[in-house]
Amino acid sequence: MSLILDWSNEQTKYEVPEAWIAMFEQLLAEAAKQEGIEYGEVALTLVDNAHIHEINKQYRNIDRPTDVISFALNDEVDEEMEIIFEVEDESEQDPISGMLGDIIISIERADEQRIEYGHSLERELGFLFVHGFLHLLGYDHEQEEAEKEMFSKQELILQKVGLTR
Repeated sequence: MSLILDWSNEQTKYEVPEAWIAMFEQLLAEAAKQEGIEYGEVALTLVDNAHIHEINKQYRNIDRPTDVISFALNDEVDEEMEIIFEVEDESEQDPISGMLGDIIISIERADEQRIEYGHSLERELGFLFVHGFLHLLGYDHEQEEAEKEMFSKQELILQKVGLTR
């Protein structure tokens, strides 16, 4: 099995050109290479702010839209609390399916942020995709040291595929 990107578009405001899908596939390959992942599957869903707002509220108890949300397959769901929490070993994909997890990106929020940050929409989408992928592997940015590590990995991957600021 190799790396597979299974994507879907659940928003209607933005057209999703084939070049974006090729970019996501290239980012997946480079990020996986950097992290020593030889096979696996990532599900990418492109949504609008309203959709990601619902997901953010339901699973994270945060009542606003966000840019990207990741759900690692090895996360467990507490049915009573409807909260996602991570299990101890986050670096492994599902041993049967090879599924690493889901990345959900709001194109609408990415478009707003690219204006704020002064770069292209492709650069912002690429950043969010890599950010989400690293979360699937267990990286986080809750502590300053972890944030530095994660963001430096993101920048390296983005530079390798030519998505610079």
